Amino acid sequence: MDANALRDLQRPLKQMYREAPMSARVPLRAESRVVGDGITCTVETWPGPTRAGLHMATGGDGSDACSADMLVEALAACAGVTLRSVATAIGVKLLDARVVVDGHFDARGTLGVDPEIPVGLTDVTITFSFETDAGEEKVNRLVELAERYCVVAQTLRNPPTVTVRHEVSH
Repeated sequence: MDANALRDLQRPLKQMYREAPMSARVPLRAESRVVGDGITCTVETWPGPTRAGLHMATGGDGSDACSADMLVEALAACAGVTLRSVATAIGVKLLDARVVVDGHFDARGTLGVDPEIPVGLTDVTITFSFETDAGEEKVNRLVELAERYCVVAQTLRNPPTVTVRHEVSH
């Protein structure tokens, strides 16, 4: 896809969102099911069900997906798609491009070993690695825009309000 094809694809969407801003509010939903005796749940994902469980640092055996790994995977996917989209839009040809996301969490927080240790990722680094013939200024603009328009990166940088509810059936 080239820049013109991308613009043609997105033009009617942008126009619709300008005319009816609330139409740009996109609902997303994920659901997990907790079944059986294991410390796992199953999440319906695009390619099919994914069983998630404990990370090996918290007692898992490594055979199940870990939600923290899935978070950094989602960030890598979003950053990669955004990088490609921005490169296409600004006319930068990418060769052998990849996005690596590194994150850390301290298992002591998750396991309640030390109440002073936060639960969750404490740092995340996104590394864009690619070959291109574009100049330094264009490359810097590409990375700046890829970071700006990556939904997952911006969600982590500016966390949304999280509401927790519960429903109990008897």
